[in-house]
Amino acid sequence: MMIGQAFARMKFGILALMAAVMVIAAPQTAFAQEGATQAGAAPDVAPVDSAMVPAAETVPPVSDEAGEGPSGYTPLEPTPGKGMPTAYEDDPLASMTFQDQYTKDGEYALWMHDIILLPVITFISLFVLALLFYAAIRFRRAANPVPSKTTHNALIEVIWTIVPVIILVVIAIPSITLLARQYETPPEDAITIKAVGYQWYWGYEYPDHGVEIISNMSSEEAAAAAGEPHQLAVDNRMVVPVGVPLRVQTTAADVIHAFAVPALWFKQDAVPGRLNERMLIIEEEGVYYGQCSELCGPRHAYMPIAVEAVSMDKFEAWVASKGGTLPRERAALEAAEAAAAAEAEAVAEAETEEATEAAE
Repeated sequence: MMIGQAFARMKFGILALMAAVMVIAAPQTAFAQEGATQAGAAPDVAPVDSAMVPAAETVPPVSDEAGEGPSGYTPLEPTPGKGMPTAYEDDPLASMTFQDQYTKDGEYALWMHDIILLPVITFISLFVLALLFYAAIRFRRAANPVPSKTTHNALIEVIWTIVPVIILVVIAIPSITLLARQYETPPEDAITIKAVGYQWYWGYEYPDHGVEIISNMSSEEAAAAAGEPHQLAVDNRMVVPVGVPLRVQTTAADVIHAFAVPALWFKQDAVPGRLNERMLIIEEEGVYYGQCSELCGPRHAYMPIAVEAVSMDKFEAWVASKGGTLPRERAALEAAEAAAAAEAEAVAEAETEEATEAAE
C-alpha cells in the first residue's frame, strides 16, 4: 500500500516537473520558430540567400534564339513531358512507368525492365495465381473428404530448384552488365562538375572552368512565368554539354543528400566527407529535372535539380556569362606566361654575363 502511494507521488512529481519544463521552453520554442520564419524558412518558399544568389525573378527570360542573352547565351525552354514527370490526365501510361531515357545506360536499363524483368514478373505472378486457384478448387474439402498423405515429390522438388536458378541467371547477365556500365571510369578529358548538397539547396562547382553557382528552388510565380514545373524549377541550372563525358562528383556539407535525375538514369549519394564520382553522357539537348532522394530534413522536398544540356558552343557561352574560363584558354595563358618568364630569365642571364665580362 505504502509502496503504491510512493509510486503515485513520484509519478505526480515527474508530471509536474515536465509541465514546468514545457511552460519554460514554450516561449523559447515560439521565439525560435518566429526567427526561422523571419529568416525565410516557411515550408512553401525556397531557402534563397539573397546575399549569394539573385532572386528567381531576375533570371534572364527564356528564348529559343541563341545569342540574345548575355555573352551569347540564352537558357533553354523546357520541353513538356521531356525530362520531367507526366501528369496522369495527360498520359496515363507514361505516368505509370519510367521517364523516357536520354543516356545509353538509361536506355539499356529501360530495355532490361521492359523486355526481361516485366515479362518474367508477369509470368511468375500469373503462374502462382493459377496454382493457387488450382489448389483451392482441386483440393477443397468437398472434392477430397480424405486428405492426401503425400509428403514429397522428387520431380517437383527438382523443378522448383532448377527453374528459379535459371531465371536468376537470365536476370543476372544484364544486371551485372548494367552495373559494370554504371561504374565505368570517366576519361581524363571529361568535364568535371561537383554537386554539393546543402540544407536545403544545391551548389555546383566547375573546377575546370573556374565557375561556382548556387541553385535554389524557384517560386511558383517564377516557375509559371518560365513555363517550368513548380517545385522542380530552379533559379540557376546545372548547365552541361551534350555528347561528351562528364565527371559528376557528389558530396555534402551537412547531412547525407542524393543527386538524382530520373530521365538521365543518374542517382548518386552526396555524403559529407566523401567524394562519389560517376560518368554521365547526355545524348540530347534539353532540361532534365530531379530532386534530392535522401531524406535530409524538413525541407527535403524543396531542393530540386535542373540539368540543362546544351551544345558545346552554348556551354562555352554560358561559362563566359558566369565569368569563367575555358581549359584551352587557361592552357594558352599559362603557356604564354611560361614563355614570358623564360624570356625574362634569358634576358637576365644575358645581362649578367655582359656585366661579368665588362668587369673582367
